[in-house]
Amino acid sequence: MPATNVQQRSLFDNEGDAALPYQPRPAPLFQPRKVVLAKGSVTTAARRQLVDGVLSVYPKAEVIEQPTVPHNKVRIEADDPLDLHYKGHRVLVFGEHQSAVGRSDEEGNTCPNFWHFSPYGFCPYGCSFCYLSGTQGVRFSPSVKIYVNLEEILAEIDRTARKLGREEAFYLGKLQDGMALDPLTGYSRAMIPFFARHPYARLRVLSKCADFDNVLDLDHQGHTVLCWSLNPPAVRKEYEVITPPIEDRIRTIRRCAEAGYPVRIMLMPIIPIPDWQRHYDDLLEQLLTQVKLDRITLGGICSYGPALQIMEAKLGKDNLISRSLTVLDNSPRDGRTRYPVSMRAAIYRHLLDTIRRFQPKLTSALCMEDVSLARDLGLGDSNIGRCNCIL
Repeated sequence: MPATNVQQRSLFDNEGDAALPYQPRPAPLFQPRKVVLAKGSVTTAARRQLVDGVLSVYPKAEVIEQPTVPHNKVRIEADDPLDLHYKGHRVLVFGEHQSAVGRSDEEGNTCPNFWHFSPYGFCPYGCSFCYLSGTQGVRFSPSVKIYVNLEEILAEIDRTARKLGREEAFYLGKLQDGMALDPLTGYSRAMIPFFARHPYARLRVLSKCADFDNVLDLDHQGHTVLCWSLNPPAVRKEYEVITPPIEDRIRTIRRCAEAGYPVRIMLMPIIPIPDWQRHYDDLLEQLLTQVKLDRITLGGICSYGPALQIMEAKLGKDNLISRSLTVLDNSPRDGRTRYPVSMRAAIYRHLLDTIRRFQPKLTSALCMEDVSLARDLGLGDSNIGRCNCIL
C-alpha cells in the first residue's frame, strides 16, 4: 500500500523548466471511503507521487490495489442502480485514460461539435438531475476518477491542435466537473500554462466548483476561459444539494474575472420551480451587475432515459422535473427528453429579456436546442452555436 505521509509533489513542466511543488488540498464536498489504484495508476515514480499525495489527504480511506483492472472496469458492489450511484460517489479510482481526447458528435441542434478531453471522470457532486449518471461509462462504474497520465493527454492535445493548424478550443467539462478535483491534483497549474504557451490550443473549463485558488496567480495569456454552471439558490437547495453554495461560486467568478480570465456562465438545466421568473431574475441581476461576462448559455433538461430513471429513483416519479418533461414534443429529434417547446420558448424569452436589460451586448446562446427555436427568439446565425465550449 502506498505511503500516506506525502504532502508535496511536483507538477511536470512541458518545456523542461524547474518543476513546481504542489501540496494537495481536500476537494470540498468530496470524502471518498475507498480509493482504488487501477491499471497504470502507479507505474511511474511521478504517478506514484501523485497518488501518495492525494492519499495523504484521505488517510482513513480504504485503499485497494487492482493493477490489472482498467479504470472503467472497477466493480462496486451494490443492491440496485440507485445504491450503486450513491456508493460510486464515495469511491475514488486512479487510472490511465488512453482515449481521453475526443470530439463530440452532435447533429440537429444548436450545439457545434467540439474537442474535449478528460483528465477526470464523473463528478463528486450530487445533482438529482445529473445527465452523466445515465451515460454508459458511468452507469456501470459510477466512481469518481483521476487519470494519472495528464502529460500524455496534453501531448495528444498538442498533436491534434498542430494538425488542425488553427486556434481551437479544447473543452474540459463534458464528462466531468472540470475543477472539482483540482484542489487534490493541482492539474490546472500544469494545464493553464500549457495552453498559455500553445500557438493553437485554447482551454475552456466548465465547473460548479468554488475553489479556484490554484489558477489565480497563473499567466494564462487569455487562452483559458472559465465557465460556471449556476442555478438560483432555491433550485440548488432542492436539486443540487451537494454542490458549493451559489454565493461562493459568484465570489469565485469575481475573483477569476479580476485575475483577467474571460468568464462565462451556463444556466442549465433551468428548472421551472414555482415563481421561477423571480428566482432566475434575482440570480441574473446579482451576477450581471457584479461581473462583466464573456458569454452566457441557457438550456433546460435534455437527458436520456437512463439518467431520468436514476433521477426518479431519487425524487420519485411525481417530481417537478418529470411532470414538466414530455416525450411527445421534444424536437430536435436527438433522443433526449425535454420540456415542451412552448415552455422552453417562454423560459428562454424571459431570461434573454432579463440578460439584455443588464448587459445588452452580451453574447447569449442556447445549449442542445432546436435551431428554429433559437431563431424565433431573435438569436441570429451569429449567436447560434456560440456556447461556452467553443472559441
